[in-house]
Amino acid sequence: MRIAMVSEHASPLAALGGVDAGGQNVHVSALSRALAARGHAVSVYTRRDDPALPDRVALCPGVEVVHVTAGPLARVPKDELLPHMPEFAEELAALWRPAPPDVVHSHFWMSGLAALDGVRALGPGVPHPPVMHTYHALGSVKRRHQGDADTSPAERAWLEPMVGRRVDTVIATCEDETRELQALGIPRAKITVVPCGVDLANFSASGPAETPGAAHRLLSVGRLVPRKGVDVVIRALAALRDAGFDDVELEVVGGPQGASEAEPLSGDPEARRLATLADELGVADRVHFRGQVPQQRMPALLRSADAVVCTPWYEPFGIVPLESMACGTPVVVAAVGGLADSVVDGVTGLHVPPRDPEALASALLRLCEDPQLRSALGAAGRLRVEAGYTWERVAARTEAAYELAVGQSLADVRRLEGVAL
Repeated sequence: MRIAMVSEHASPLAALGGVDAGGQNVHVSALSRALAARGHAVSVYTRRDDPALPDRVALCPGVEVVHVTAGPLARVPKDELLPHMPEFAEELAALWRPAPPDVVHSHFWMSGLAALDGVRALGPGVPHPPVMHTYHALGSVKRRHQGDADTSPAERAWLEPMVGRRVDTVIATCEDETRELQALGIPRAKITVVPCGVDLANFSASGPAETPGAAHRLLSVGRLVPRKGVDVVIRALAALRDAGFDDVELEVVGGPQGASEAEPLSGDPEARRLATLADELGVADRVHFRGQVPQQRMPALLRSADAVVCTPWYEPFGIVPLESMACGTPVVVAAVGGLADSVVDGVTGLHVPPRDPEALASALLRLCEDPQLRSALGAAGRLRVEAGYTWERVAARTEAAYELAVGQSLADVRRLEGVAL
């Protein structure tokens, strides 16, 4: 099949860890590569945010990234991109009209709008491919947790559910998302669940590990935004110290584009807020901001930790815990969204309530005191990702959803042709 991935703000070429660069970038890149390995031709359409970017970039054999000009040739926060989606859709239609793809898979709600409008703009006499959609995050959940801090455009409240009702298939990443989608009026029959995956060739339990600077190391990886709950981890670190368990360090990975280990804060307000909190709690010497760490160095960093901690307010899925489990490192997660699916409490990691530093400190103390428990959780985590979360398996399940939609689309065309005859 010729597959068109539409990912308006999350390019598979972007550096990870910035405010708008994270799990979606990884998902689009890895899924595209895995589909190409299955013999498909994949084009990823993303917005051009730099005039120097070439029109097309080969990501790997079978995958190309196509830069679509829509709006300023500069980085624009994703919550400000909606006015540029009509232009994005027009450009998609122009690119697709000579040879339409067999299937379109959009990622994030604004990409869904552009994909649907781009297919519709192909006009009569041109095959209209089915449109699949993965949300990655839902505005209804974001508003529930962030309230007035939610910077999404107001139109998201009605446009996002409309995307789900108009596309051929919604590919959700967990059962919690399915329930949220049904509450938005999207029929269950239109939803299929396919989780995110992990690259087991890169993330493995064997290999070098960084040398920790303390007896115990905790690791937090992800975008530095308030909803990721890194402040909860810092407060739990202070609680561990107060309980007499003070030989523990916390490595914080993530930050804006350009943040590095040499300049990890790089003027980022959330990083500075977290650094100030660590100082106020008296654990600044135990919290190390690493900035963006190259992907090839992440496995050694993950293997060095006693536990990887992921305690967001909410999380559509969460790839970092999968990468940690693949490296044989136990995880402690807030029992929200997809994390409640991927991490089995007491088997591959530990669940804690969101925004609860005391509960988190208790779970971390349990892990730090029990090396056998850490080993057992790490081994079980590796087995779990091998069994159900490889990108090869995810691609196979996604491919099956595509084939079903394409088959249904062809059946609809033949039925209409029969009516016309």
